[in-house]
Amino acid sequence: MRIADMNWMQVEDYLAGDDRCIVPIGSTEQHGPLSLCVDAILSERVAIEAAEPLGVPVYPAMPFGCAPYFSAFPGSISLRVETLLAVARDLVASLHTSGFRRVMIVNGHGGNSAVGNLTQELMAEYTDMSIKFHAWYAAPRTMAKAKEVHANPSHANWFENFPWTRLANIAMPSEEKPMVDFTALKLSSPAGARELLGDGCFGGAYQIEDEKMLALWATGVEETREMLEGPWPK
Repeated sequence: MRIADMNWMQVEDYLAGDDRCIVPIGSTEQHGPLSLCVDAILSERVAIEAAEPLGVPVYPAMPFGCAPYFSAFPGSISLRVETLLAVARDLVASLHTSGFRRVMIVNGHGGNSAVGNLTQELMAEYTDMSIKFHAWYAAPRTMAKAKEVHANPSHANWFENFPWTRLANIAMPSEEKPMVDFTALKLSSPAGARELLGDGCFGGAYQIEDEKMLALWATGVEETREMLEGPWPK
């Protein structure tokens, strides 16, 4: 259930029987012809669908992450690493004060990986908490399913092209794009990254059959739900 659909008294009642919650985090950055908010859309949606049968509350997705390499693409926003970590620290502190003790951070953006490292530090600080960092798209079964579905799952290509991340009246290119030189990309400035990427897609097919994408999505939801169910180490 969404925290947006609850009031504080309902949260208090919930905490009398369960201490789990989910905090999705994403990014607002270029995704080629797809929405700038792909990572936030996907992290929140996968969290909501995973949590729904369990009745675990899901917070609104944190829509900004660390993405300096896309700063030359208009509309992209990037937090400094220290800002992102400060936000994550404050979120966990607030959740602890509220009474949550098992927190799952569902991540939708590779640039947020530093938050995963922070969780170990936070559990040393809040010794009565268990915090999981779950990059849903890179989880073992989900990634294995992606590689089974189609070649080259990557940024802004078919791998992130779901019915809910497309934009109305924006046509997807029908041809496959050559994959970017990742070594060159990692060494590039933001302007150089834009020059290398062109439309922003890393390469590969832009879109594949929705039937295959929905099967991939089902795997991601199922794997996220299993993480939420536990076990939760103390």
